[in-house]
Amino acid sequence: MKTKLLILAAAGLMLAACQTMTPEERRAADGNTCASYGFRRGTDAFATCLQRIELDRRAESRAFRYDNDVMIWGWSRPVVVTRPVIVQGN
Repeated sequence: MKTKLLILAAAGLMLAACQTMTPEERRAADGNTCASYGFRRGTDAFATCLQRIELDRRAESRAFRYDNDVMIWGWSRPVVVTRPVIVQGN
C-alpha cells in the first residue's frame, strides 16, 4: 500500500513539474523584464519592449519547428513532387 502511495505521489510531482506558464503569467514576467531594463509601464517604449520579446519568442518557436522538421524528415528545403500530364490535341 505504501508503495502505491509513493508511486502516486511521485507521478503527481512529475506532472506538477510539467506545468507551463499561463498567458497572464507570461505577460507579467515580460512586463517585469521590460521594467528591469528601465522602461516605464504605460509608455510606447515599454510596449515596444513587450512586442520585441514576443517577436523573439515567435522567431525561436519557428526556428525550433524548422530544425525539428529537418531532423525528422531529413529535408533542408521544401520538396516539390510533380507528375507531368500529357494532353494530346484532336
